[in-house]
Amino acid sequence: MEQHSDTNLQQRGAQDLRGCSAAAAPERVCATDAALAFMAELRRVHGPVMFFQSGGCCDGSAPMCYPSGEFSVSDTDVLLGAIDAAPFYIGCEQFAYWAHTQLIIDVVDGNGGMFSLDNGTGKRFLTRSRLFDDDELARLPARPETAPPS
Repeated sequence: MEQHSDTNLQQRGAQDLRGCSAAAAPERVCATDAALAFMAELRRVHGPVMFFQSGGCCDGSAPMCYPSGEFSVSDTDVLLGAIDAAPFYIGCEQFAYWAHTQLIIDVVDGNGGMFSLDNGTGKRFLTRSRLFDDDELARLPARPETAPPS
């Protein structure tokens, strides 16, 4: 997964991190306002969407966006959370590596993953991250639920 510090997000201001607050239990995945707006554009064209955090291979470590139900998740994949009602999955091995980290989905100029809905739009989703502090880690469940078999 590409490492991106939250410095750019801090410079853009907290208002761009709607949904990334550390309320009762912090969200394991959230999105910037720019990513939420881009998701709305994709939904207008493709309908409901879902995400899978790529772990490498063909499309690097990009968060991949698919029409809802068009990507088969396995019973070992982890439902990390949802972004604006779009389920966000990650493989169990990736989750083990990033369990101490909040994933912040952003959007930047560029080409999306070859199988992702952002491909060809001139924009792409990007995963940024920040470490949970000790207090946040204590409030998180040890592991989110695994995905139901497709």
